[in-house]
Amino acid sequence: MNIILFGPPGAGKGTQAKKMVDFYGIPQISTGDILRANVREGTELGLAAKSYMDKGDLVPDDVLIGIIKNRLKEQDCKKGFILDGYPRTVPQADALAVILDEIDKPIDVVLNLEVSDEELVERISGRLMCKCGASYHRTLNPPKKEGVCDICGSEVFQRADDKEEAVQNRLNVYKKQTQPLINYYAKQGILMTLDGTKDIDEVFEDIKAVLAKFA
Repeated sequence: MNIILFGPPGAGKGTQAKKMVDFYGIPQISTGDILRANVREGTELGLAAKSYMDKGDLVPDDVLIGIIKNRLKEQDCKKGFILDGYPRTVPQADALAVILDEIDKPIDVVLNLEVSDEELVERISGRLMCKCGASYHRTLNPPKKEGVCDICGSEVFQRADDKEEAVQNRLNVYKKQTQPLINYYAKQGILMTLDGTKDIDEVFEDIKAVLAKFA
């Protein structure tokens, strides 16, 4: 199965993608994770992307398209993949269609998670991270000791693009540049919209019901 997991920042795409990886045995391809790894490592790509990411803006298409093309050619994508966070604009979707045609990997379904703006701001602006990769939320999932990671004992922090001002900007960018993709994929007959406000496990059950047609 070749899947695009779609929805605004904070809709739960990453959480659901990980559950899908475990259940279906196909890789999650998250441009956000790839870019943040490059930022941490101080690579040329990371330095180029950091100024955009810190403001909540989209990273330029030419950077992302090259990443995706190379990733989809890797062996673990042979039986399928989950694209998480890409495409984000119609030009990216057009470029992706060309890439997928070249490597003969058409998209089977686009899963669109819907969540209100108010809930998204609360979800994202409360997120805390640790350098070890652990994640928390100030109210929904706080660390046992305030400000300290349960796993490694390091200080937790808020990503610059998770601060409320950046979150609002990310949502504005999403509505302007990404939301048109709903119509783009609906016209192709492959868009399935799901309620992202449900419990995590309930959302996953809804996803499994959709994907049962393609498994």
